[in-house]
Amino acid sequence: MQTDAPISHSRCAFVHTRGVPANPDDLLVLLTVARLGRFTAAADVLGVNHTTISRRIALLEKAIGGRVLVQTPGGWELTDLGRDLLGPAEAIERAVAEVGERATGRGQLQGAVRVASPDGYAIHWLVPAVTRLQRDHPQLDLELITATQRAREARSGVDLEVVVGRPAVRRSAAEHLRDYRLQLYATKTYLDRAGTPTALADLGEHTLVYYIESALQVDDLDEASRRLPAPRSSLRSTSVFAHVAAVLADGGIGLLPDFLAEEEPSLLRVLPDYSYETGYWAVVRRESRRNPAVRAVLAALLE
Repeated sequence: MQTDAPISHSRCAFVHTRGVPANPDDLLVLLTVARLGRFTAAADVLGVNHTTISRRIALLEKAIGGRVLVQTPGGWELTDLGRDLLGPAEAIERAVAEVGERATGRGQLQGAVRVASPDGYAIHWLVPAVTRLQRDHPQLDLELITATQRAREARSGVDLEVVVGRPAVRRSAAEHLRDYRLQLYATKTYLDRAGTPTALADLGEHTLVYYIESALQVDDLDEASRRLPAPRSSLRSTSVFAHVAAVLADGGIGLLPDFLAEEEPSLLRVLPDYSYETGYWAVVRRESRRNPAVRAVLAALLE
């Protein structure tokens, strides 16, 4: 159960910003909200409830004498005064980390990093990368949210987001991770039953297995399916692993990532001339990129 317990072990000291004392716990709360953009997400990471987050931000603003956060459609963003406090807050975070390093005798990444990623990328690349990182840094907590979503300018609630297609963002940093191809696959059993298409127009007589477009709204993934004729029927899901399972169950012709389909020997390429290339990109909030743990997770993905 979430409580109103101390955020850290730093309550014994106070820092001074612009000559006004500020509780270091409140500065750590501000730092977490700045990185995640939501009170509820910060509360989850810090192990308190969202009303505690709101109260501590209010106490900090009272001590400092001004607003440190402003609410936007994309979540909470720092004001100029709030950005001035990032340096002192990060200094407190580093001091707490140094205490842990002295206790263990080695440098350790610590804290929580929250990542959102499409399930295909998460299972194939993200999970192996972060578990290797965590073996070297056992005090590092990782939270994975599987979601295939459009990149937004100010996505809040996560430190790092993996998206499909190059994102158009200005206030966040975008890093290219890897490319892949969407291609058409089916089983021999399905093709024997329904016939093998020899041209794109023939797909109009088949069942297409793919995403629910209205629930997805990812430009690259939408474009891949728009290039195909309207199917006779469809089997749609928000999970790429459901797509693979449906095609393996002889349910239709699937528009599947090549790296998943090529692992299944029973899947055959349909219309080999059709291929749509896209890629995975990492989007990191400006404040989150200052976090050493977030930078380490991003570096592990880029490797």
